[in-house]
Amino acid sequence: MKKLSVLGAALALSVAWSATASSETVLRISSWASPKHGINSIVWPTWGKMIEEATQGRVTTKIEYNLGSPVAQMDLIRDGVADVMWTFHGYNPGRFFLTHLVEMPGLGTSAEAASVAYWHIHEKYLKDKGIHPGLKVVGLTSHGPGIIHTKQQITSLSDLNGMKIRIGGGVSADVGKVLGVVGVRVPAPKVYETVAQGVADGVFMPMETKKSFKLKEVAPFSLIMPGGLYYGSFVFAMNPDRFNGLDKADQDAIMSVSGEVLSKLAGKMWDDADAIGLEDAVAYGNTITTASDAMAAKYMKMVAPIEQAWIEKANGKGLDGAAVLAEFRAMAREYDKNK
Repeated sequence: MKKLSVLGAALALSVAWSATASSETVLRISSWASPKHGINSIVWPTWGKMIEEATQGRVTTKIEYNLGSPVAQMDLIRDGVADVMWTFHGYNPGRFFLTHLVEMPGLGTSAEAASVAYWHIHEKYLKDKGIHPGLKVVGLTSHGPGIIHTKQQITSLSDLNGMKIRIGGGVSADVGKVLGVVGVRVPAPKVYETVAQGVADGVFMPMETKKSFKLKEVAPFSLIMPGGLYYGSFVFAMNPDRFNGLDKADQDAIMSVSGEVLSKLAGKMWDDADAIGLEDAVAYGNTITTASDAMAAKYMKMVAPIEQAWIEKANGKGLDGAAVLAEFRAMAREYDKNK
């Protein structure tokens, strides 16, 4: 009888464990960058741990690679191929002009500050403007200031005229047009070979790419524009049906570690990666210069129409474009002051 009792208890525990295990939800994260990229090595794993803790183990995450190109990520989520994704808005030209808010030249803040302010401005002004149909936005971020990385040293803005430069889309593409470059469009993972093979003479990307994409080897000269050549808008989003299918408690738990929390996490990752990229580039022997005050003033005058065009389009969407942009900048700069 004692043996049967023990067996019965073991069976009961087994059934209870099975029920618990079967009730666990695994969110499949689609990612297109390499496993070593900071989003995949830092942001997703940290967010996953926070979700697991917040839901007391009921929801976990798993990163999956090569489900689709960077451009295809939004459709992958809408179609239910994966549950969560991240992508760069600029990979879809013309579709996300309101997100250019965070990308404007001259912001002059950390990526963390830009990302946190971006989230709050999105929640206050942008989320009801139909920017991301068929997606549940769980975070927004910007990489750090865009930098000019080239094979040959740039001493004046006119040097860029006619150069083949890899641009990522969004405001960086507008900047390229103003500077007279011949834009080369390839996804970020292709930049090394694009420059190495001579398809491009350089790239517009943040400093972190000196290490993450090994640009130190093929584009040894970098020109920093005070305030930032531009910034870059990224979205973290979830399939809304998958999100709505979760228990309300788990929905609330996930959002408690998303939104500003996820945006801040990603922004800090970009800042840390920029610092590492700069250190790595200098150690490798790259030449890093900062534009003079005169060059920076000339640049800001050249790109002023980009900002004005955004304001006018935002006005057409029922926003006070100038006021929203000013509020975003003030919020980001104040954040950096108080960090």
